[in-house]
Amino acid sequence: MTHRPPPLAAPHAMPFSGQDIRTLIDLQAQVRGDKPFLIWEPFEGEGETWAFARFADRVRRFAAALAARGVGLGDRVLVHLDNCPEAAIAWIGCAYAGAVAVTTNAKSSPDELSYFADHSGAVAAITQPKFASLVNGAARFKWLAVTETDNGDAARAGQPDAASSFERLDADPGTLPPRPHDPLADYSIQYTSGTTSRPKAVLWSHANALWGARINAVHETLTPHDVHLTTLPLFHTNAQAYSVLAALWAGCACILQPRFSASRFWPISLKHRATWASIVPFCLRALMEHEVPRDHSYRLWGNGACDMPTDAHFRVKTMGWWGMTETITHGTVGQAHLPDLPMSMGRPAPEYELRVTRDDGRPAELGETGDLAIKGVRGLSLFAEYAGNAQATADAYDEHGFFLTGDRVTIGPAGYLIFADRSKDMLKVGGENVAASEVERVVATVPGVQEVAVVAKKHRMLDEVPVVFVIPLPGAPDGLSDAIMTACTAQLATFKRPHEIRVVDAFPRSTLEKVAKAELRRMLEET
Repeated sequence: MTHRPPPLAAPHAMPFSGQDIRTLIDLQAQVRGDKPFLIWEPFEGEGETWAFARFADRVRRFAAALAARGVGLGDRVLVHLDNCPEAAIAWIGCAYAGAVAVTTNAKSSPDELSYFADHSGAVAAITQPKFASLVNGAARFKWLAVTETDNGDAARAGQPDAASSFERLDADPGTLPPRPHDPLADYSIQYTSGTTSRPKAVLWSHANALWGARINAVHETLTPHDVHLTTLPLFHTNAQAYSVLAALWAGCACILQPRFSASRFWPISLKHRATWASIVPFCLRALMEHEVPRDHSYRLWGNGACDMPTDAHFRVKTMGWWGMTETITHGTVGQAHLPDLPMSMGRPAPEYELRVTRDDGRPAELGETGDLAIKGVRGLSLFAEYAGNAQATADAYDEHGFFLTGDRVTIGPAGYLIFADRSKDMLKVGGENVAASEVERVVATVPGVQEVAVVAKKHRMLDEVPVVFVIPLPGAPDGLSDAIMTACTAQLATFKRPHEIRVVDAFPRSTLEKVAKAELRRMLEET
């Protein structure tokens, strides 16, 4: 059955009535003009710092340049960049101009990038030298802008000429066309893996972005005195909302690095007296191999579980949380200053209503595991829509207006929730969500493949990795596994590619002849 999502909140009933991202940028520039905001720490060369006023000026000048190049209200601009200052300027600058940044995974394959460009209808693109050829071939953009470096490293190829240089996206802010401050205007798009064969375009409104900025800052207890280290990819909600937007709202400094590096983590943290960082499991495991400085300044880390066993080792309390691209902020969260149930996701955040149900739809009880659903306001505390897919938007909600997360949790004592598992066809690979169906779609097109099933295999560093099981057609050519890997390499991002391919005669089956993926997972555990 198809259900209608809750209606968008009326502007007069919203906490951000008459505001958009310009409101926050301009206000912080006025109030904290000379205070450091964005601190860039590249792996090569010298770093650079943008105070709030300087950052606001660069964003405004970028926005004016977009308008001068014909980018209008609501136009999509593909932003395909690794972590770098230009990524932050482009993502926020598009919104400042009234355009919509489509921030894409820098590991995307040519096929995926072409899909993102075509599906979003992007009119222009911004990238870096090593991706310039890839992005240029993805679609017919009106123009392409390229940064001077590859997220701080000297470019080996693909350097921009004068006309395509990112630095040329610089114009007088006074030329920006006037427009009302509409909190429900489109802000940005992120493509997220789901249970379908193609990622869905999660559209945020300006109210979503402001909500993420404000509520994340509150949950994380950020103040203007904090220094937030950002090492996770800036195309993703975690770095965008949990780190950059939260720091922007709180008025604190935000250190940006090209990517996570265990060897560089502590030196940069000590240099800037970092107090906050968002850490995912593979980062934690890598940091365990490095000595912990006695005089670090961290007071909190954010991760998927509270009060982790490693807290004593690092001398930092871990605030556990759970969230999705669709929720913008944390749907569950731990406490900053009090003990939490160790290894839980925290309790339901007060800004949302959560529900955990058994398979028969009845409420789960203490100690039981059930399906997690979350209720908020669409366009404010929940995403605006899946752009270009009204049916998927409608299907994402039940008849009571709850967003169906696809995650399962166990109800613990005192209202704590403990993560159990994901929707069975979702994998978590080094912090990235991967739909098994995305990999299966590619493998199924390889000549000689009769049937395919992809499941997760536990991995020491990456949590899980994809493994492909294949039934070949009679008379399938030799080298089928090599052909499958070639196809996956050409069409899938690196983290989606299979780590193992198993050719089998048959699949275990459950009711209605469905592939019993639980049996395939057990087979992997036994080998």
